[in-house]
Amino acid sequence: MSENFVERARYLCSLGGAAATVTALPGGVPILHSASGCAGNFAWTQNGGSGLQVGGYCGSLTVPSSNIGETEVVFGGEERLREQIASTLKVMHGGLYVVVTGCVPEVIGDDIFAVVNDFRSEGVSIIGAATGGFRGDSYWGYDLVLQALVKDYLAKGIEKAKGRVNLWGVVPYMDPFWRGNLEGARRLLELIGLEVNSFFTPADTLEGIQAAASAELNIVASDLYGQGAARLFEEKHGTPFVTAPLPIGVSASEEFLRQVGAALSLDEGLVERVIAREKKEYYQILDPLTDCYNDLDLQRYAVVVGDANYAVALTRFLADDLGWLPALTVVTDRVQESEQSAIAGRVGQLASGFATNVVFESDGSQVLGHLNRVWPQPAGQKYYNSFSPAFVVGSSLERELALQIGAPHLSVSFPVANRAVLDRGYTGFRGGLRLAEDLFGAIVVNR
Repeated sequence: MSENFVERARYLCSLGGAAATVTALPGGVPILHSASGCAGNFAWTQNGGSGLQVGGYCGSLTVPSSNIGETEVVFGGEERLREQIASTLKVMHGGLYVVVTGCVPEVIGDDIFAVVNDFRSEGVSIIGAATGGFRGDSYWGYDLVLQALVKDYLAKGIEKAKGRVNLWGVVPYMDPFWRGNLEGARRLLELIGLEVNSFFTPADTLEGIQAAASAELNIVASDLYGQGAARLFEEKHGTPFVTAPLPIGVSASEEFLRQVGAALSLDEGLVERVIAREKKEYYQILDPLTDCYNDLDLQRYAVVVGDANYAVALTRFLADDLGWLPALTVVTDRVQESEQSAIAGRVGQLASGFATNVVFESDGSQVLGHLNRVWPQPAGQKYYNSFSPAFVVGSSLERELALQIGAPHLSVSFPVANRAVLDRGYTGFRGGLRLAEDLFGAIVVNR
């Protein structure tokens, strides 16, 4: 992995991720304590990467910001923050206000929590999170906001409710399909009789989030995102958590349901009946495609490029559900070496037995080089095994790679700039059908 140079980064700073996360909360209003320009920069990056999802109530360019400058750098910005919170309360109605910080106020040592606590003592529903951009990327900003909710917003001492769970791991806007993916995973859990608090869907409420400590289990659909918050939740509220990959398609969905069912000691017969029913419907819908799949030879070699969630989930779906051959899987997050084995292990044990090549590479310009190492180009010989027919599943940035190798392309992972996304999602049994539809549609679009 390139350690010193990143071209075409696929994430924002932690402040950008934190602000987007707060915007996705029901009634959430982010208040930026940052230099001028921060909000505009990540708003347009979000617009260019989240399937045209920009704006919303108190989001994007309408987000309140202290816009601190030279004066605050010299004399401190706490009074400016206090002024900004007061004016925000006057003109913007919200259920929960969250102060998130940029690099400058953290460098100069502003104590945002002292300011926030003054407003809390007056009955304002407000919390704060230290999210300076240098702390990490936008996925870490998501985790920091969840940690702030766990520490300062959730009600304490609530009795656990049987069958109630929290669902994390899908990062708003950084997963362009976050709404649909959360709803798809939520539906899976509801099929086995669980009451789900997913924090960011239209079905969620601030009241439900406040009562999140009543859940008997936290489910983190990611090996990276939300893990810190889940550990803090267990420490503060005594709620255990399980980690599962993003459940895209039939194979991952049935494994997801079995894992959750076992963690909650649910009736195994109930879980298996639900899986059998959903699989029957899945294959009934997919069955009419099988003749075309064979006659048109829709099987493909594939290159998968995406974040830690999508790289794993897409590879497993292509190999185990579609019967494709994903020869190269590129994880674009800057993943610590201690965390790489868990992610690689997810695709090292594919049910189909196919062995992909996993690479951790945050510099997207290097993907073609990795592919050439995995699948060497011909060296003048008359006969050779070409990487064809092929398909590239990744972000909008992989369009160039697809053109270079003469393959169709589908944008799924951030940034997605060539598709409009509302509530489409790929999780669950039905989500797998939608993904298959989009993949095959990209192949036959010019017939």
